[in-house]
Amino acid sequence: MRIQELSVSERIVLAEKLWDSIVDGDESIALPEKQKNELDRRLQAFLDDQDVGSSWAEVKERIINKV
Repeated sequence: MRIQELSVSERIVLAEKLWDSIVDGDESIALPEKQKNELDRRLQAFLDDQDVGSSWAEVKERIINKV
């Protein structure tokens, strides 16, 4: 099977099935210690100052106006 020969909708279904096969699997993907530490650091930084960041409207405005 050549993926390029499938229609867009068929490729989307294939991608969904592939993703589902990963999600449904019992295997867990090991998180390297360095990434775990970084996630913990970021979570703690958020908990310390509770900065929720920008709203979607603000982000969209910056993107559109290249601010």
